[in-house]
Amino acid sequence: MRKLLLTGVALAALGLPANAADLALVLGNANYDRIDDLRGADAPTKAEAGLQQAGFSVLTEDDADASEIRARFRDFVTRAADADRIVAALSGRFIHTDAETWFLPTDMRDISLPEAVSEALPLSAVMSVLASHPGQAVLLLGGADDEGTGRGLTQPGIGDLAIPQGVTVLRGSPREVASLMSGDLVKPGAPLMRAAQSEGLVASGFLPGSYSFLAAGAQDAPAPIATPQADPSAPYWDMARAEDSITAYQLYLDRYPRGPNADEARARIATLKAEPERQAKADEAALNLSRDQRREVQQNLTILDFDPKGVDGIFGPGSRGAITRWQRASGFEPTGYLTRAQLTALSAQGEKRAAELKAEAEARQAEIDRQDRAYWEQTGKAGDEAGLRAYLKKYPDGLFAELAQERLDAIEADRRAEAQAADRADWDVARQADTIASYRDYLASRSNPAFKAEAEARIAELQQQSQESDAIKAAKAREDALGLPSVAKSLVEQRLAQMGLKPGKVDGVFDDNTRRAIRRFQKAGGLTVTGYLDQPTVAQLLAGSIGFR
Repeated sequence: MRKLLLTGVALAALGLPANAADLALVLGNANYDRIDDLRGADAPTKAEAGLQQAGFSVLTEDDADASEIRARFRDFVTRAADADRIVAALSGRFIHTDAETWFLPTDMRDISLPEAVSEALPLSAVMSVLASHPGQAVLLLGGADDEGTGRGLTQPGIGDLAIPQGVTVLRGSPREVASLMSGDLVKPGAPLMRAAQSEGLVASGFLPGSYSFLAAGAQDAPAPIATPQADPSAPYWDMARAEDSITAYQLYLDRYPRGPNADEARARIATLKAEPERQAKADEAALNLSRDQRREVQQNLTILDFDPKGVDGIFGPGSRGAITRWQRASGFEPTGYLTRAQLTALSAQGEKRAAELKAEAEARQAEIDRQDRAYWEQTGKAGDEAGLRAYLKKYPDGLFAELAQERLDAIEADRRAEAQAADRADWDVARQADTIASYRDYLASRSNPAFKAEAEARIAELQQQSQESDAIKAAKAREDALGLPSVAKSLVEQRLAQMGLKPGKVDGVFDDNTRRAIRRFQKAGGLTVTGYLDQPTVAQLLAGSIGFR
């Protein structure tokens, strides 16, 4: 594994222009021990000469394991505080969840979440370093064109990134990243957006059309001839104009309080402060929330009893109203638009409430199970028909419901064998029709029908169903209105199965077993018991599994 740490002294020894205030971290991992290699991923480490010639101190490593990545990143963090411009170039395998993306070391055992958290480099940590250099920080990411699909909570590839203000992110293949590094990235005055498009890179974050990473004349001239210096505040001003937010203009003023655009920045801040809703909207837009992140917001609001009128990833009037009510209750300015700090607070409150709901449901379920078992001991355990029917009447979805029904079926089978042929025939007719009238006709057909108990029990069930039919129709309509795709229904079944509620086959199709499991969950969760999904049930059921895939 090749290590390289170039300081200003080393650059001077090479006869190169030395600017110790420019820093780069370049990692290229092509050969992995236990996961698939990525051919050519070390191309950026071979293209570092362009950065060196532009005066950057370069920290580089190819085929780096976890300890080597930690060491290089530690050096990068330490030296970044004194840098003017910084570049981070990461090339190799990545994995992501909805909330984070990790760069993988070569000794990664697998792409599971525990392995990522303990061994890989999170891009949020890299972003935090770059965020302290707005307008002068570039992140280059070189990965595979097709990463395939993963299993569990992680997926291969680069996910949605929370890009800080003033940070430029360019993504593409390792070859495309290397080409940019050795070309227009370090060419003074070269427009970076045009260069990225020419190389086929995907750009995001801070990238005004005229922005060049190295301003014209940025490199030291070989002879001590006085030359006009580029305006050092220009990148900050370009960033402020592109973002057009109070935060961006204040960053410019903090760095250059007497800069050439300071008066205009102050005037723009005053204008934006006079338009709080517009600014709040712009601040939320700058967060660049993904559809899944918006779903997570709506789900947290639902769990906290601020109904957003749907968990669909679209912030309509219902979501804006719920956000406003939550902001007011949490002591924030009630704008209806979220800031990053508010997102963090909302997520923390949602996680806390989800844990509370889980604990409450577990305690409630334990008490329900205790009463269920006690009633079974007094009724159905003996195995007589009266006891079994008494148990099923009180606990139709209970712990012993399936066993009780099996024993009743066996009793009916025995009775059928003993019943006279005419009695059995009449009973079969009643069962086939399966109506209150057919069962009453059967009971009236003889003085002591063999299936009297079964007929009376079924009449009671049908009467109950008739009384509940309107409520069931309404419950079904609410479930249909959710518009859950088959994959979301499969996730529901998986969660029910994980809780031991026996939903049957996990196939995205809700059968009688699934309905029974939903009713059990609703009863334990203190929800309206229908056997059909509604928004509160989905929010509570999927707490901790936010984001339908």
